[in-house]
Amino acid sequence: MKKSVSIIGGGPAALILAALLDCQKFKVTIYEKNKTLGRKFLVAGKGGFNLTHSEPIAELIARYTPPHFLEKALLDFDNDDFRNWIDSIGIPTFIGSSKRVYPESGIKPITVLNAILNVLDKQGVVIQYQHTWTGWTNNDDIVFNTDTEIKSDYTIFALGGGSWKVTGSDGIWLDLFERQDIAIVPFQSSNCAYRVNWPEDFILEHEGSPLKNIAISCLNKRQKGEAVITRFGLEGNAIYALSPQIRKELESQQKASIFLDMKPTLRYDDLLQKIKKSTLKKTSETLQKGVKLSPAQIGLLKKYLSKETYLNPELLAQNIKKLSLEITGSSLLNDAISTTGGVQLIAVDENFQLKNKKHNYCIGEMLDWDAPTGGYLLQACFSMGMHLARHLNSIS
Repeated sequence: MKKSVSIIGGGPAALILAALLDCQKFKVTIYEKNKTLGRKFLVAGKGGFNLTHSEPIAELIARYTPPHFLEKALLDFDNDDFRNWIDSIGIPTFIGSSKRVYPESGIKPITVLNAILNVLDKQGVVIQYQHTWTGWTNNDDIVFNTDTEIKSDYTIFALGGGSWKVTGSDGIWLDLFERQDIAIVPFQSSNCAYRVNWPEDFILEHEGSPLKNIAISCLNKRQKGEAVITRFGLEGNAIYALSPQIRKELESQQKASIFLDMKPTLRYDDLLQKIKKSTLKKTSETLQKGVKLSPAQIGLLKKYLSKETYLNPELLAQNIKKLSLEITGSSLLNDAISTTGGVQLIAVDENFQLKNKKHNYCIGEMLDWDAPTGGYLLQACFSMGMHLARHLNSIS
């Protein structure tokens, strides 16, 4: 007789788990509180549908915080394995110039989602929509919509994080877990905009300006990429990847120091020579034509440096390579691309089973791990789903 598996939530981790469970062993049902599956998956795809990253697996693992929690799952189902699997269901991919992996041109997010749903259909997976999980009974049966009780051999929670509430990731399940003495951490924004209290005259002139081909550092982490100056502060991949470091400083000091390198490909000595050897009369002309800084970058130097420092070649070069900016806060949870927090990692075992609730598992963003944008979030969710599918297939 088949054992029953109840998967609560319809995001990437849940979908691949359902697709890969042995349909000869399990009767699988997905319970989704919305009217459709994969809403956050589809919304994420609107900004450029980045499925994973092609970098070597050791480098990929190091992108996660903490890095070792997901190591086994990522080794069991790495970025190459994911590309092979997604290709096997009709979604060929390519590696872009940034080494990120995308579906081939013309393939939209809904096409990818439908390809996965076709696999579920062939597997005989049942999908129950508009089922909101509201807790456990005294016998650990699961309850939906306050009055529908379901007994299941295995229950897998894939409830998402706390960002983009419109997609269903509202995080209201945290209280239900805490009442069961499951260790949780409040959600915090990650991969989000960070507040910089710009001088008003600066932001009036440079709001919306990109900072291209830069590097930003915070504590022991340095990230190359791009950022955008907004009225709120800074956003973009160069600062998203520093979220763990920025959060750490904000928590301990209520502010965080970041350092902007405007010419990461140019050594300090070479930069200094460019400035000193310039025949242009004005420093701003030297920076624009000789050093190739953008108007926004020059504006930052003028606004944050004293006149004496700006006109001193050595000090100017130092600040082009390491301009200090102060972060005073992060954007709201609902505006973040992802969140950290949720179920503490100490609450689950190596197969993501809750230690105090046998046969209950948690996967995906609802666990307290973090990753930058660039395909890492999706890769981890798919790897976790695959890892749990193999575990359940092996024990039943």
